[in-house]
Amino acid sequence: MQSTTSHSRRERPAKPALSREGIIATAVAVMRAQGLEHVTMRRLAAELDTGPASLYVYVRNTAELHAAVLDELLGLVGLAHHGASAHWVDSVVRVLESYTGILVEHPGLARSALVTRPSGPNYLALVEVLLTLLREGGIPDAQSAWGVDILLLFATSIALEHGTRRQAMDADEDEEALTHAMRQATASNYPTIAALGGDLLSGTPEARFGWHVRVLLNGMAMTPRPTLESEHEGLDVRDPGGLLGRSRPD
Repeated sequence: MQSTTSHSRRERPAKPALSREGIIATAVAVMRAQGLEHVTMRRLAAELDTGPASLYVYVRNTAELHAAVLDELLGLVGLAHHGASAHWVDSVVRVLESYTGILVEHPGLARSALVTRPSGPNYLALVEVLLTLLREGGIPDAQSAWGVDILLLFATSIALEHGTRRQAMDADEDEEALTHAMRQATASNYPTIAALGGDLLSGTPEARFGWHVRVLLNGMAMTPRPTLESEHEGLDVRDPGGLLGRSRPD
């Protein structure tokens, strides 16, 4: 005899209450599994068994959602000081290496980091540590205030380049083609390239990264900010640039 018993909706397990933390945690899980391009309001709504409109109570748009995912991942950056014996420059390099390493694993997130304006606690903690180290190294505050942006832009760009190349099917072939072209360059057509030869491609990625950071730090220490008058010359005062607006050409 067929049962005619029906189950009331009240007997179904209650859905967990929506929260910003739960939405971000789900977004991080989707990104880790399929990439940032799949982190959309519609996809998260399906994962959370709700309607997309419900999510906008907690996040304004997809850009804010991606910024929140970025900030969540930045909580993994190694920010601990390395003891009194560690040189401040080495500490800056290690912090940026940790930051870059996280973004290399998620090139979509690195791409987002170049255009979003993160403002979460983990991003602020990263900036705070870098500024503290720059002050420890004797770099004037005015130069550090602008220079920290250069450091993060450089590290983010490196992460995007290497992360994207990891996913490219022909990345090794491109590398081999470049190496071959450099080594075959003739002195008659490319005298400086021919003179430098293999040194153009020498060094490990780690060694080159550390040297690049030291170049930026030395330049930061030796380059004063422009005067107040030239600072505002030709700029739109509605866009301050720097950490909020990023550096931009006139």
